[in-house]
Amino acid sequence: MNKSLLHLAALLLLVLGAAWGPRAARAQVLDPTNPNVVNPAAPPVVRPDTARIRKPTLADKRKKNTEDSLRRTEKFLGMRVTPPAKAGYMALVPGLGQIYNRRWWKLPLVYGALGTVAGILIFEQQALTEYSNASERLRTDSAIRTQTFPIAALGPRAGKENSPEAIQNGIVFYRHYRDGFIFYTGIVYGLQALDAIVDAHLKTFDVGDDLTLHWQPTMLWAPGGPGIPVVPGVAVALHFK
Repeated sequence: MNKSLLHLAALLLLVLGAAWGPRAARAQVLDPTNPNVVNPAAPPVVRPDTARIRKPTLADKRKKNTEDSLRRTEKFLGMRVTPPAKAGYMALVPGLGQIYNRRWWKLPLVYGALGTVAGILIFEQQALTEYSNASERLRTDSAIRTQTFPIAALGPRAGKENSPEAIQNGIVFYRHYRDGFIFYTGIVYGLQALDAIVDAHLKTFDVGDDLTLHWQPTMLWAPGGPGIPVVPGVAVALHFK
């Protein structure tokens, strides 16, 4: 008798569970129009995963690169240029590139170097002009040709020479050094412009503590060698943010 009652009670629980289960499941379905209201007749709503991050497209990357480029540029004569380019344009006038970079202490070096080579260049050009004029007067002026060397009328330097050949040698000498100092002046001018461009690059160069250089022993792959195809070496890695 007791076993029969137990079997009957178990069967009743199974029937009640089968009848109540679908209702309980339907009671958990939310109304899609109002998440706070239970709608037993509505189908389950699959909500998207809001934590998933959308992969940036090529257009997104281009837009970000454009925005970053604009932040890294400045205006110069109505154009958008990078700071190094702006420093290079301003360095066309010697010293302005250093002023733009706020490297005031370099101005005496720039003007001193340019002034030195330019001064020597002017001296060599004046001497060359004097010797060239002296040679021309010896060729065209008969009154000068009849005089005995040294001829003071030929100039402060050429007038001390003792022969026409010495004057021709002076022309070759001063032309050689004049041409050399034209080259040196161009070198100094280019270096001051290059210095301004490099300085503008280094102004935004990260030299903080986030830069780390790490090295460690490693085995390097060396195919084709005798024996084991690896050799000992050193691996170097530079980490920065």
